[in-house]
Amino acid sequence: MLFRERLKAGKSLFGPFISLCDPAIVEISGLAGFDFAIIDTEHGEISTDRALDMIRAAQLSGISPIIRVYGNQPELIGRALDMGAEGVQIPMVCDKAGAIAAVTAAKFSPAGARGCSRFVRGARYSHMPKDEFFGQANDRTAVIVQVEGKEGLDNLEEILTVPGIDVLFIGPYDLSASLGVPGQVEHPSLLKAMDKILAQAKKTGAALGFFVDDIPTAIKWKKRGIQYISFSVDVGIIYENFAQKVKEFHAK
Repeated sequence: MLFRERLKAGKSLFGPFISLCDPAIVEISGLAGFDFAIIDTEHGEISTDRALDMIRAAQLSGISPIIRVYGNQPELIGRALDMGAEGVQIPMVCDKAGAIAAVTAAKFSPAGARGCSRFVRGARYSHMPKDEFFGQANDRTAVIVQVEGKEGLDNLEEILTVPGIDVLFIGPYDLSASLGVPGQVEHPSLLKAMDKILAQAKKTGAALGFFVDDIPTAIKWKKRGIQYISFSVDVGIIYENFAQKVKEFHAK
């Protein structure tokens, strides 16, 4: 089942950001059982050709490839989808106009204005019949918008009126800063704000996404209804596990 289909079925999905530019790390993530991997071209060193191989590795190991582009630009969004990503994550969406631009770039007409080519990997290099590709792509493509900063959070209600948004991704640290409690991601005002955001998202059918650093927090937000749980970053996960093993070794 594709990423967007699992979202629409109400499943909670769990996966890391990937910043290392080696397809093996994506393949390992899939073999470990993560639902998705966010291939991060906004931060880190991942180029277009490496991202393409990482999408292949994801599909080989049964994990959904999501590309975080480095800007809300049609050429970046279209390229990620042409390569075969199941979804695009678009940063710095601050208002309704930005949300409309993101959806427009990700969807073919009449829902959007994505550039049309069936000679791309997403259409299996034209092996897929054109009616099938253009007819099904919109339903198969997930649009994830990152609402960031005080401006984005102030415009949240308007952003949610834009059709075609599958996941509204909220950064906990941005949210805490906008509430005047920077870094306090367990502050009562933040938890209250998240309850309100969850209720707003449910009215529109959009899922909510949230970044977490640890498993207890991931489980807590899963129970509160977050469907798209972004768990740490590959380098952080590796570092923490390495450091723990070193600590255990030297403790004996």
